[in-house]
Amino acid sequence: MDLRDLVGIKYPIIQGGMANIATHQLAAAVSNAGGLGLIGCGGWDPERVRDEIRKTKELTDKPFGVNIMLMSPHAEAISDVVIEEGIKVVTTGAGNPAKYIPKWKEAGIIVIPVVPSVAFAKRLERSGADALVVEGTEAGGHIGEITTFTLVPQVVDAVSIPVIAAGGIADSRGLDAAYVLGAKGVQIGTVLLASNECPIHENYKNKIVNAKDTETLVTGRQTGAPVRVLKNKMAREYLNLTKFGNASLEELEKLTLGSLRKAVLDGDLDNGSFMAGQSAGLVKEIRSVEEILKSIFENSLVAQGIIK
Repeated sequence: MDLRDLVGIKYPIIQGGMANIATHQLAAAVSNAGGLGLIGCGGWDPERVRDEIRKTKELTDKPFGVNIMLMSPHAEAISDVVIEEGIKVVTTGAGNPAKYIPKWKEAGIIVIPVVPSVAFAKRLERSGADALVVEGTEAGGHIGEITTFTLVPQVVDAVSIPVIAAGGIADSRGLDAAYVLGAKGVQIGTVLLASNECPIHENYKNKIVNAKDTETLVTGRQTGAPVRVLKNKMAREYLNLTKFGNASLEELEKLTLGSLRKAVLDGDLDNGSFMAGQSAGLVKEIRSVEEILKSIFENSLVAQGIIK
């Protein structure tokens, strides 16, 4: 089943649930433009999530969803909030949502976990997931180690539910490639950072637009939590500290404390954590969300029916 049919949207495109970025403004803009907007809960408390849901409803009558980061201490409470607020689609990351799936399904919620491996994909299909976002290491933020190009077809071969490709997709060529690999939709994030409606600092948007192909690096591999970010002073210092394995967790935590907030709200080019995927090199201008989604789909071979 194609993503459009599964969740009732115009374009087979999901917006990534980017913590501290995917607020009601961005989610509503994506849904109004024909995709599936997501509220990215990150570390928010349940009442903040409820407020974001209600604000999104004020801005759109189109389908939208909520992304729940399962490592959050508020995950259990948020899992109830989405039911209480009548949310129709939930995506999950950073953990196994199996214990929540039965009550979500009973409430009529479509459950789409993000997975980084074939084994996890098979496990979540058995647990009742309706579809899977299969995310390659090209993506921004927290990542796995397998590329989108190799992971997507392996998961497609291993499960019978729809697969949505994520990681490295920013234009119609990425959409077409995902469908050739067997996906039935895509999730995008980095390209939406460079949108008029994205509520991040202009320095962040401009850093995406000015990025070259070699602009990202990965921090956190030594701690077991790899994160892809754009290069800057803080990211390079982090890698230097971990180069010989002598840095303590306290030193690394001190360096990165509040760094995403510094990027998103302050636009601190030296000390912010500018999470972005390798597709940043494909992003050349700041556009409206509507222009971005329309260009990705309507220029594709999928739209022409050549690829199905």
